[in-house]
Amino acid sequence: MSVTTALPMAFTAVPAATTLATAAGDPTELILLYFILPLWLLAGVADWFCHRAARIEQTTGAKESLIHLLMFVEVGLPVLACLFLRINALVIAVMVVCFFIHELTALWDVSYATTARVVTVLEQHVHSFLEMIPLMAIIAVVALHWPQAMALVGVGPEAADFSLAWKDTPLPTAYLATILLVILFFEILPYLEELWRGWRSAGGRLMPEAARRAKAMGTDTLHPSRTVGGR
Repeated sequence: MSVTTALPMAFTAVPAATTLATAAGDPTELILLYFILPLWLLAGVADWFCHRAARIEQTTGAKESLIHLLMFVEVGLPVLACLFLRINALVIAVMVVCFFIHELTALWDVSYATTARVVTVLEQHVHSFLEMIPLMAIIAVVALHWPQAMALVGVGPEAADFSLAWKDTPLPTAYLATILLVILFFEILPYLEELWRGWRSAGGRLMPEAARRAKAMGTDTLHPSRTVGGR
């Protein structure tokens, strides 16, 4: 199945999902599937274009690209869990833990990036979406599965469920196929290309000469007034 055939199929699933959400009186799942997740994917593509415009293969190189792929895994794992597994206390806990790990990795990413290149205002704005959209998703999932969220912290009428199980009612096949294809062609492959570009440009090294030189000098493009030693 190609992207061109999967996209129309996904849109045919929207009316059915809308009907179900309206009947249930809660559009949260619809917002999560058709707004929050696509917005995260769009922000990821925008960030890749920012990196390409900054020519990171000549500045921070493959090391930064590996950090980007690590952050993708940190968010991608909870995304896959929510798409395929029954959402319970375990899945919610995984989402929360991965969110905080992702935030720490994002700090590492920017602290390294600013040693050898300028992180533009536009890229910083894109980062704000990439950092907060996972939190939006957690809030939506908690709202949809409030009893298990309460059970996770030891309150409420239900016992916390830490089992792994497929969804009782799977998401529409067309939707899943489209999302997975979009993730492959617009997220995974572009960032692997970014990694390869950096690796090739630096002659098979994680850090190009510019990054190694900037690290030795203690450069910080985010705070250009700083010098070595913070003076």
